[in-house]
Amino acid sequence: MKMTLKEIARIVGGEICGNENVEISGPASVDNAGENDLIFAVGVHIEKAKTSPAAAVLIPRDVENFPKDAIKVDDPRAAFAKLLAVFTPKLERPVEVSEKAYIGKNVKIAAGVTIMPFAFVDDNAEIESGAVIYPHAYIGQYAVVGENSLIYSSVTIREYCKIGKRCVIHSSAVIGSDGFGFTTKDGVHTKVPQVGNVVVEDDVEIGAHVGIDRAAMGSTVIGHGTKIDNLVHIGHNCKIGANCLIVAQTGISGSTVVGDNVTFGGQTGTVGHITIGGNSVYAARSGITNNMPENSFCAGFPVQTHAEWLRMQASLKKLPELVKKVRRLESENRGNREPEK
Repeated sequence: MKMTLKEIARIVGGEICGNENVEISGPASVDNAGENDLIFAVGVHIEKAKTSPAAAVLIPRDVENFPKDAIKVDDPRAAFAKLLAVFTPKLERPVEVSEKAYIGKNVKIAAGVTIMPFAFVDDNAEIESGAVIYPHAYIGQYAVVGENSLIYSSVTIREYCKIGKRCVIHSSAVIGSDGFGFTTKDGVHTKVPQVGNVVVEDDVEIGAHVGIDRAAMGSTVIGHGTKIDNLVHIGHNCKIGANCLIVAQTGISGSTVVGDNVTFGGQTGTVGHITIGGNSVYAARSGITNNMPENSFCAGFPVQTHAEWLRMQASLKKLPELVKKVRRLESENRGNREPEK
C-alpha cells in the first residue's frame, strides 16, 4: 500500500512542508526507517529525524525550517497512531458462531457476532452485536459481553460479570475471580463467599494476565475509557474511575476508590479502603498508604510529592560523603579531648 504525502495530510489534518507528491509505503520508527517510510518526531527526536533516511516526517506545527519533506500536525504521536491503523491490514474473521464452540442453554447471541472454535459460552450468557470471542475463551453464566467488544484467547469472564461496548480484553486476563476474603480463627482461614461481580464500562482495554476480582457484594467497577496494562491486579470492590492509565505490575488493594484521569506508573501499590483523588499521577513503584487529594503528582514509598522525592533522592547520593565527614569529626573530637585524671 502506498499513499502520497498529500493523501496522508488529508487523513491527519496536517500542513505539508515540501513535496506533496512524495510516495510513502508505510510508517516506521526513527531508528528503522527506510527511504520510502514516514516517521514522527517530537522533542529531542526532532534533531535525529533531520538526518533520517525516511522520506518524510510528522512534526509539531511550531517547528520551523525543517530540512526534509514533512507534515505539520498538532500532535505527531496521535497522527502517527492514526496512520498505523490505516496502513495495517485488517484481520479477516468469519462472522459466525463456530460449530466447534460450546454454547450453553438460553444464551442470547445478537446478529454479527463471531465466536471461534473451542470458545465456551455458558448458560444464560449474552453476547451483543459485533462482539468477537477467540478460541478457548470462557464466558460464564449470566455474563454479558457488550457490542463490538473483542475477547482474546484464554480470557475468563466469570459468572454475572458485565463487559461494556468496544472493550478489548487480551489473552489470559481473568475478570471476576474471587476476591481475597477470609476470616481467621485459631489459625484456620475460612473463605468469605464472594457473591458480587465486575462491571467493565465502555471503551476499556485490559492487558494480558490481568486479574480483576469480583466484589464480595455489589460490584468491582472499571470506569469507561480506562486502559490497563499487562500483569495488573485489582482487588475486590474497587471503583476505578474513567480514563485512568494503570501500568504493568500495579496492585490496587480491595475497596480502593480511584478518581477519574489517574495514572499509576509500573509496580505502584496501594493499601485497601482508601480514596485516591482524580487528575493525578503516581510515578513507578509508588506506595500509596493513605487517602490522596486530587491533582497530585507523587512518587516513592511511602508516597510523597514528586518534588520532595527528588530532593530526597539527591540527598541520598550525598550520604556516603556525609558519613565519612561525621566519622572524621568524631575522630578529631576524640583526639582533642583532655586525658582523664
